[in-house]
Parts: sequence; C-alpha cells; structure tokens
Amino acid sequence: MIVMAASGAVLAWSLVAGATSGASGGPPQSWLEVAYPLFFIATMGALLRFMSFAAVLLAATVVTGAIWAIDSIALRKKRGSDKPEPLLVELAKSFFPVILVVFLLRSFLVEPFKIPSGSMQPSLLIGDFILVNKFTYGIRIPVLNRKIIEINQPKRGEVMVFRWPEDPSKDFIKRIVGLPGDVIEYRNKRLTINGTALKVEPAGATTEVDETMNYLQYEAYREKLGERNHLMQIIPDRPVLTSGVRQFPNKSNCEYNYEGVTCRIPQGRYFMMGDNRDNSDDSRYWGFVPEENIVGKAFLVWMNFSNLKRVGNSIE
Repeated sequence: MIVMAASGAVLAWSLVAGATSGASGGPPQSWLEVAYPLFFIATMGALLRFMSFAAVLLAATVVTGAIWAIDSIALRKKRGSDKPEPLLVELAKSFFPVILVVFLLRSFLVEPFKIPSGSMQPSLLIGDFILVNKFTYGIRIPVLNRKIIEINQPKRGEVMVFRWPEDPSKDFIKRIVGLPGDVIEYRNKRLTINGTALKVEPAGATTEVDETMNYLQYEAYREKLGERNHLMQIIPDRPVLTSGVRQFPNKSNCEYNYEGVTCRIPQGRYFMMGDNRDNSDDSRYWGFVPEENIVGKAFLVWMNFSNLKRVGNSIE
C-alpha cells in the first residue's frame, strides 16, 4: 500500500502540474519512469486480494491493450509525428505483449503451481513446483472456466488441480479416485471401486516428525488405480476418518460409519483423494468436485529448491 500511495502521489503531481503550469512544473521524468511501473504492479497486487490471478492478468491485458489501441487509433494523429509518445503509452506498449503472452499461456497451455502441503506425499512433496496441462480436459474460457471445446475426459488415477468447492478462489491438487456414476468405498483404509477392491503392494515404511514433535509411522503401498500405479501412504494407528466431515451438496449419496465411507458419485462430479490418506482434506470430508471446477492435469515437477533430484520428474 505504501508503494501504491507513493507512486500514485507522483502520478497525481504530474497530472495536476500538467493541467496548471505545464510539464515544466511536474516531477522529473526519471521519477515518472519509476512511478508508472510501480503503481501498475502495486495495483495488480492489491487486486489479487479480491480477484483470481487469471482475472488480474485479464484486467492488465485489457488496460494496457486499450491504452495502446486508443493512442494508435486516435491520439497519435492529434499529437503529430514530431512529438514523442507519452510515457504511459510507451510503457503500455511494452507491457501489453508480455502480459498477453503470459495470459494466453496460463489460460490455454500450461500453468505453474507450488505444492503447499503434504497431502499428496509421497507422490508430491512440499516445495515441489509443478506444471499443469490446461487443455487436456478441454479448452475453457479464461476466468469463467466454462468449457467450450471437449478434448479428453478425466481418468481414474490422474492427478488433477481444481477449484476447491468450499472456496473456489483456492486451488487444490488431489488424485482422481472416482468418476461420475462410480460407487466408491473407503473402508479400513482400502479402496473399492464399483465392487472391486484395488490391488495394493507393500512399499516400505518411514518415520517422520510432525509439527508438534510427535513421531509418525507411515506405511507405504503401491496402488493400481485405473491405468496408473502410484504410491500412497497411511498411518496405521489413526482412525479411518477424522471428525472433520462437513455438510456438502449430495451428501445423501454417502454413507458414513466407523469403518469409513461409501459414496455414489453424481453425474458431472468427481471424487478426489490425497495420496497421504491420513493427512489429506479431500472428498471424504467436503464432497464431490463439479466438472466446472476443473483446472487441469498435473504432469511434471519442474523445480524443488530443497531437492533438485526431483526436477524433471513426471507425475504418476
């Protein structure tokens, strides 16, 4: 806010000086060259408190493009070819192509995300920077996220980024466990889909220390889900479900008891779970993911600053 206020004050000084005493009474040109970019960046940062990053990028693209277009169509002729471009127009022309390319790449091709929690361990670790394919599940209108071109349907076992149904401003990443129409059972820490129990093979055990300095004993398993073999882990001495189950749409499709949960997935909805089964807030607790909440398919770890060996790993 301080940066926005300071740079805004410089720009206001320039406008007032230009309207009263002319350009000679305004701030130095070097101040304006710094104030315009700082004000633009600070404004975009402030908008992120109320809008998604995609919406802020769209707004920035529209504003810079409009300034460039208005100057090209109308103002340049009035100004004359012998006069230099205003600094605002010059900066808009510089920013617009860059912002447009970033907006198009993030909206239709790939989008980067950072893994903030351990809910997908051992497949994805805290600090992993991943890439998400935005067109695998269809082309969508940016910001509105409405599908306009059908390409592929989500498959069991794929790792998907989606807008959290409880708060669509937040992106979650989980594994697709159930498709529309499936009957999913998670009982005694084992998955059953449409009456068939998934095959699992032991993959070792590990011990970790959590935030409260308690030792956690994990058992890892390799699980075949759809066409994918992936690792998942459980904490044997924890209950199948915690007390965090909330109210959610179509909750009547699910039956809960001390052994776990059984759900029949409605049409147009998906059942998502984290690979860290006893440390994941997922569809068992907050329900189904609507098709319109899908963001894309995670496919690559492109960076992890604390573990460079993970760079380039494909996401199983």
